[in-house]
Amino acid sequence: MTQIKSYGSMPCGFKVITVLMGTPFIRSQDVQRQWILIDAEGMVMGRMAVVIANILRGKNKPCFTPNADCGDHVVVVNADKVVFTGKKLDDKKHYWHSGYPGGIKNRTMRQLLDEARPDRAVHNAVRRMMSKGPLSRQILSKLKVYKGAEHPHVAQQPKALDVAKLNRKNSRRVES
Repeated sequence: MTQIKSYGSMPCGFKVITVLMGTPFIRSQDVQRQWILIDAEGMVMGRMAVVIANILRGKNKPCFTPNADCGDHVVVVNADKVVFTGKKLDDKKHYWHSGYPGGIKNRTMRQLLDEARPDRAVHNAVRRMMSKGPLSRQILSKLKVYKGAEHPHVAQQPKALDVAKLNRKNSRRVES
């Protein structure tokens, strides 16, 4: 049985409970969350989804705790202008089932992006990169994806993150 040694704060601003061995445990309510804005125009879908999933989990913070929700809010705009490498627009298919016998349905990525809800493609890419369970569902509620450049989260003053500058492979030039 472990005993609580102290309750203090770390240099990154989190309040932590320190156990006798010195391992910090971050509580979800003590995390200082930020709002991050990502422009998906010209971004490669999978590479952008990895960056978003890591920010949502909080893996980019020094006080990451795997069993706590310590990530930030992420707002993604221009989800309809995301780019795929290779022939994934026509070859990659998404399947789902209606629940009735013979009710399996599929669509290609081009069909998903051309429909009225292209933001679902980005949301599903991030959702499928995270583990399954109640914590991941809670974490995914902090992801906001929008089709165009406008979003209703201006009051939260999100900080823009340029995913293309993180790695040169993260973006593609759109060929006309």
